[in-house]
Amino acid sequence: MLLANLSLTNVTANQQYQGVLERVLFSTLTTLPCCVFLFINGIMLFTLRSKALFCETSRYILLYNLLFADTVQMALSQLLYIIATSRITLTYPVCGFLTMLANLTTVVSPLTLVVMSLERYVAVCYPLRHATIITITNTGVSIIAIWAIGSLNILTRVLLLLEFPFEALDSLQMKDFCSEISMFVGSMSDDYDKAFTCVLFISASVAITCSYIGVIVAARSASTDKASAHKACNTLLLHLVQLGLSLSSTIYNPLLTALARVLTRIVFVRIQNVFYVCIFIFPRCLSSLIYGIRDQSIRPVLIYHLCCRLKYSVIQPRLNFHPRL
Repeated sequence: MLLANLSLTNVTANQQYQGVLERVLFSTLTTLPCCVFLFINGIMLFTLRSKALFCETSRYILLYNLLFADTVQMALSQLLYIIATSRITLTYPVCGFLTMLANLTTVVSPLTLVVMSLERYVAVCYPLRHATIITITNTGVSIIAIWAIGSLNILTRVLLLLEFPFEALDSLQMKDFCSEISMFVGSMSDDYDKAFTCVLFISASVAITCSYIGVIVAARSASTDKASAHKACNTLLLHLVQLGLSLSSTIYNPLLTALARVLTRIVFVRIQNVFYVCIFIFPRCLSSLIYGIRDQSIRPVLIYHLCCRLKYSVIQPRLNFHPRL
């Protein structure tokens, strides 16, 4: 009997050790690429504020807004992932603040893509009026409107949360890990989230698609710059891809809910980690990679800022080296 108990204890300890080891391994494999992408996005944000051209051009101002929202979303997602992996439970107010802020940036990204698509449409279809329509002032107003729409969405979610009887709970300490699903404390919150997400992405898809069709039609006219129209078409297609990747994050929770019913917990956690990197982390770094490589104005400045430390480390020893005469 004693040997059986010792054997059972050893098996349990071994399973616990494997569980901890697997958590550490998956946390490392997800945190490292996230840190790399955060670094690249940070350099990209710094690049877009390093020259007057980027600060005074509407296209780059909108790109900065998009990158800022994606970077905040990525950082918050990684923070919540680390908290969940460490098995730390938060209070409802703290979790609500983090999830609402993450949801705000999630709304900002597709709306910014819509405004960027409209800017390209005006640049190709109305080149003579582009300077008067797309001004710094109008760009600032559009960015304020984007964040205002996202803030109204958050305010509505908060009002729906207030209907939940939190005073009936023994404690505000959450029993589960902090996530957006755990903050759906009522059926109305879930229904509102689904309705708002559908309206948001359908409207964004229609706007970007119409802009793409308008650019194609304009490209066939003799008065349109063919090279500029072709480049605008490619940019709008990339916006559609980015919107699709952003939309994929909305099916993350329903997909995990369906998989949790048919898979074991260990397999489910492994798949969840893979989906987290592919659906949440990768799309958030796509903007900086696309524009950093494609844009002829950004590319040399971005490469300079990414490689300046390496150049400095190579040049500095040569400066400090004094050969004997």
